[in-house]
Amino acid sequence: QVQLVESGGGLVQAWGSLRLSCAASGRNFCSLAMGWFQQAPGKERELVAVISSGGSTYYAASVKGRFTISRDNAKNTVYLQMNNLKSEDTAVYYCAASESYRTIWSANYAGMNAWGKGTLVTVSS
Repeated sequence: QVQLVESGGGLVQAWGSLRLSCAASGRNFCSLAMGWFQQAPGKERELVAVISSGGSTYYAASVKGRFTISRDNAKNTVYLQMNNLKSEDTAVYYCAASESYRTIWSANYAGMNAWGKGTLVTVSS
């Protein structure tokens, strides 16, 4: 069983930057695909970015070129660097883990091995 804990959220002005972290524990982190999802008030949870165990990445169109997902297997941590933030990026950001890259890429929520509890990002305009 893997456990995930997000950190790094907060209040930031538009065009600012934040880096989210997701620390994993409980099993072999290196073998897991990891993803970040966002859920804005009143909206469904949506995929932001995913990184495979080998380092391949995919981004939602809305964040491509502004957000970067990365992982440090030595620290069992995945990161989301968010630059040029916009008010529409305001959301709770969740970290997810899966044995399958495709599970995260296809936003198969029920298929995830684990979810974090989320961290709130608020972008003021």
